[in-house]
Amino acid sequence: MKKLAVTAFMLAVSCAAQNLADVLVQGEQVFAKSCATGYCHGMKGGSGGAPRLVGRHFDQAYINNVVARGVPDTGMPSFATRLSRADLVAVVAYVATLNGIANPNVGPGGTAPLTVSRPALTGEAVRGARLFTEAVRGFGRCSTCHEVGDIGTSVTAPIAKVPASTAELKALATPDVKTGTMDVESMPVLVLSQGKQSTVFYDLTSAPPVQRNTEPGLVRFTDGSNWRHSSVIKSYDDSELAAILAYLRAVIKP
Repeated sequence: MKKLAVTAFMLAVSCAAQNLADVLVQGEQVFAKSCATGYCHGMKGGSGGAPRLVGRHFDQAYINNVVARGVPDTGMPSFATRLSRADLVAVVAYVATLNGIANPNVGPGGTAPLTVSRPALTGEAVRGARLFTEAVRGFGRCSTCHEVGDIGTSVTAPIAKVPASTAELKALATPDVKTGTMDVESMPVLVLSQGKQSTVFYDLTSAPPVQRNTEPGLVRFTDGSNWRHSSVIKSYDDSELAAILAYLRAVIKP
């Protein structure tokens, strides 16, 4: 009896692994047809007209939200009604593997089209929402590093306090940005984790930030950096930054 139980368990694990493998093959096919076009994402999640998806440290819930809802005022549509549920689950699982999730959830509760209630925007806040994610700015847009209302990439901590003015936004202090030194290489970094097995950090040398994983002790971190927030928002003028602040005030409550 015990031997039969073990055999049944191993068979169940094997079937689950096979199902996941099939789902991922399906997801890659859906991605190639629906996402990896000349004006959107590159093949296998590489850079294209739209940002790269591979190695961005996205979690599965975030991927599901963006695929299902889309990104307003950009070229990223909602796929909640464009794809069948099976294709939606498959492509979300595939993109999850591109971000280091070895065993994405493909079960009944894994992913599903979602709805979300957002505050109604008026006036300059409408313009600011568009500017926050505006695709024509490439990686110079705010959503490259900030996630607001389930839109964007949470490279840094959530925005807790909205700056009072464009001048304050440009002069924003960034105490969490350190200087990382590895051999003769020096770079501004945001440290994610320092464990016994690895050290993980974002390299802010260029946009988009690159997540790096090194052996412990290879990188030395010191407080402070010459990196400035003003250098990464220079694609916006003061009027546009004021509109973005209006949008943030509308959606981020103190």
